[in-house]
Amino acid sequence: MAKCRWRGLCAGGIWVEVLRMPEAAIRTIGEIIERKGEILYRVELMNGKVVLGHLSKPLTEANIVFDPGTKVIVELTPYDFDQARILDLAEG
Repeated sequence: MAKCRWRGLCAGGIWVEVLRMPEAAIRTIGEIIERKGEILYRVELMNGKVVLGHLSKPLTEANIVFDPGTKVIVELTPYDFDQARILDLAEG
């Protein structure tokens, strides 16, 4: 995993360089419950939690529409467990 670099000018004219690890995304499988808009869906995760999911850019550009009951792969950030990005159709 690559580190991100950030450079900036600190107080007193000293240059600082900060290294930080990129945030790890959480991927899981969910089931489409309902369509809320062009790219928005209600998705129920495997643990029973319901989140608002939006289509990823490639799916949006391909005009993909999912029906209720469809299993999809979703990605959540470690900071917000109420929203997810729908990445692809789940296998099986």
